[in-house]
Amino acid sequence: MFRSILLKRIIITMLAVLFLTAVLTSVLYLFASDHTLEVSKGNEMQARAKAIVSYYDGSSSPQIDPSVLNTCMTDRNIAGSYFLVYDANRSLLAQSQELTATDTDVLSRLKTYLDQNLLSGTDTAVKQSIIVGQDAFSGILVVQAPIESSGTISGYVVLASPMADMHSISHELLKSLLLAFTIASLFMLIPLYFIIYRLVRPLQKINDVARTMVQGDSFVRANTKPKGEIGELARSFNEQADKLSNSISDLTIERNRLREIFDVISEGIVSVDLELRPLYSNPAILTLFENAKRKNLFTDRLQLIPFDEVWDDFKNCIAEGKTIERTLEARDNAYLSTVVPTFDNNQHVAGATGFFRDITESERLEQTRRDYVANVSHELRTPLTALRGLVEPLADGMVRSEQDRMRYYGIILHETMRLSRLIDDMLELSRLQARTLAFKTFPFDLNVLLTDLEAKFAPVMSDASITFRIDCKSGPNPTVTGNPDRVEQILVILMDNAKKYTPPGGSITITTETSEERDLVFVSVIDTGQGIHEYDIDHIFDRFYKADRARGKKGTGLGLSIAKELLNYMGETISVQSDYGEGTTFTFTLKRVHGTTWY
Repeated sequence: MFRSILLKRIIITMLAVLFLTAVLTSVLYLFASDHTLEVSKGNEMQARAKAIVSYYDGSSSPQIDPSVLNTCMTDRNIAGSYFLVYDANRSLLAQSQELTATDTDVLSRLKTYLDQNLLSGTDTAVKQSIIVGQDAFSGILVVQAPIESSGTISGYVVLASPMADMHSISHELLKSLLLAFTIASLFMLIPLYFIIYRLVRPLQKINDVARTMVQGDSFVRANTKPKGEIGELARSFNEQADKLSNSISDLTIERNRLREIFDVISEGIVSVDLELRPLYSNPAILTLFENAKRKNLFTDRLQLIPFDEVWDDFKNCIAEGKTIERTLEARDNAYLSTVVPTFDNNQHVAGATGFFRDITESERLEQTRRDYVANVSHELRTPLTALRGLVEPLADGMVRSEQDRMRYYGIILHETMRLSRLIDDMLELSRLQARTLAFKTFPFDLNVLLTDLEAKFAPVMSDASITFRIDCKSGPNPTVTGNPDRVEQILVILMDNAKKYTPPGGSITITTETSEERDLVFVSVIDTGQGIHEYDIDHIFDRFYKADRARGKKGTGLGLSIAKELLNYMGETISVQSDYGEGTTFTFTLKRVHGTTWY
């Protein structure tokens, strides 16, 4: 309680008021009491002087009863002052006996004053005056009373009282007054303390509640039982606390909701303050730049975002208050960076927030789209150019020989069929990728399919001087699930592709092998052709991609893409292994059906 600043200030204020009251009271009392005592003392001395004058016998020479005169001279209390008697000729007849050095000094100063200021012979009034000293305490109050005899002045009675006596009385009274004032003040301070305590204590409790709320407890409330302004203050405080608690709750919900959104989205988010210190980062940012991070990133900021230009964007965004966007190029990735300023309630920039998105896939898709358009244009241009080159001479009548016209017609038919196949392949691939091409899968006999395929391709391979055979390494093949027509189409694509790149004297082999552990049948098409370069093998299933274009191999470049999409549609996989100059092996899987084996 004694630590309360308000209580200390109130007590100090009260003490200051009491002190000033005491000082003003003392000054006013001294001023008033001195004047009052002077008037009272003067009146008393005049009355006493007149009483002494009445003791005189009325002769021309002032005479007084010796016993009375002796008493006046020896006892100052009789007149309350020093006593002197002068005759009409200003001769001193009697005076107070000297008692101390102070009395001697006072009488000496009095006589010096009376030598110049004693009443004249015609002045019959009692005269009062003050002998001024060096200070108020050394002054002397003087009363002169004339002695009349037969209508004439026969002498004078002079009474004198030092002002120090009156000041001493005044000071003693002032001490008593101050003592009484001090005692009264002390007795007043005790109830005053408890009154102030009752006023300050509720305010302290409200302050304690405010401190508790600052520490995080938003449910504590002030006591509203006190009456008057303090109770109203407590109620107003609780109303504000309720509103603040509701606002904090709403803000917490919104913050948590935004944090949950930011934590689950794939975009990386980093928020910084004016000093570029990260305040918040979502989990996505920790893995977004994994492929772009470099060695020797010594700062925490670069560990978070490994691009110096991004931190420059943060700095410029805070300085200019504008959104900055850029594309970041890494070794194998591309990122889109957007840095926006963060404003406070006064619309002053309080920091910045960066949003980062991996656009590698979209960039690749865009590049694929451009390549696709370019490849389609190229593949369509070749037969169309050939058709135009043949139709124009025929239309102009430049081909006159029937044999030449028939040859032209044959070429036109061939290019038209080639164009038709290209369009059919493109449509089929698009339908496969869009999953709009529907076909059923069911168990079938792989052995029958391979036997039929061998019958079809054996003559073709023989004409091309290529050895062709089928090798079932695990014995007769089990029943597999799939679409036999589509599996045959896949094998035809792989066989055509192998034949295209296998020179005469080479070999093409279809092998099958059953995996009991994985319930799969692996079907492989192995050739001893020229193989595939290592920089081509990753793109071999891309649309329109042709390895070794310089050799002018025919084809649309869509066969392997169609084969892969067909297998994806059936839930199977395909892979390729190749050593350039030694041959290539394409292998795809088919799911095994338990309980049935075809012989």
